[in-house]
Amino acid sequence: MTTENSTLTSLPGVFNFRDLGGLPTVGGGETRPGIFYRSAALATLTDQGESDLAASDIGVIVDFRIPGERQAQPDRLPTTRPFKVVDLPINTGNMSAPAGADIPQNLPPEAMAEMAKKIAAHLPSFDDLYRQMLDEGSSDFAQTARLVSQANPVSDSAVLIHCTAGKDRTGVATALILSAVGVEHDAVVADYASSQKYLQGPWADGMLAQMKKFGIPLVPQLVNIVTTTPPEAITSALNYVNDQFGSPAGYLRHGGLTEAELSALKATLV
Repeated sequence: MTTENSTLTSLPGVFNFRDLGGLPTVGGGETRPGIFYRSAALATLTDQGESDLAASDIGVIVDFRIPGERQAQPDRLPTTRPFKVVDLPINTGNMSAPAGADIPQNLPPEAMAEMAKKIAAHLPSFDDLYRQMLDEGSSDFAQTARLVSQANPVSDSAVLIHCTAGKDRTGVATALILSAVGVEHDAVVADYASSQKYLQGPWADGMLAQMKKFGIPLVPQLVNIVTTTPPEAITSALNYVNDQFGSPAGYLRHGGLTEAELSALKATLV
């Protein structure tokens, strides 16, 4: 469904989709609608979703998935007009089910239980996952902010960012950009946490079924990493950014965003 100015409020077939407009800022303003969107992958876009996307203000698609994820589930995009697709692959946080294809299937219960223990022992925490992502992805996150700073709905250059679920790589990128332009911390955390609600049901069930198909034991820690977005996870990530770089804006500067681009980002988004 779209509004009169073609700002998307939903995208049929796509999970975890939302416009990041209307969020309160510390200075009393709010983020502009129709500039910055986030979602899960676009592989499940329906015919109606394709028509809605073609009629929208979105013109730039940022894809954080690694090549294997993109090949397994290619985005479906309208062919009636061009889109600028920017691939910024971030390996940390990818949920590519084929990665488990080398796990032996039909193991006896004892062997499966032992494998489950090994998987659980090596699973990263959200803290570890997001800190590694932040350590390795500063230039990609800065480039994402740069693209948002250039968004202009009049010329169909609003930005949609996504990964597979749209919750981890996309969630960290979103939190950095929103925080850098002064969105209130509680609103940033609430947006991140809402992905769990958007993904519950068909998406989460389908992802877990796919992992089970490849013989991956669904230990509680794995289910938690794949399907949840606890508020404390993004709060911890932002605290890490503040400790290491002074602020989310400082982190984006570290990744290559200039002062002029940061100012443009604020002017465009708020």
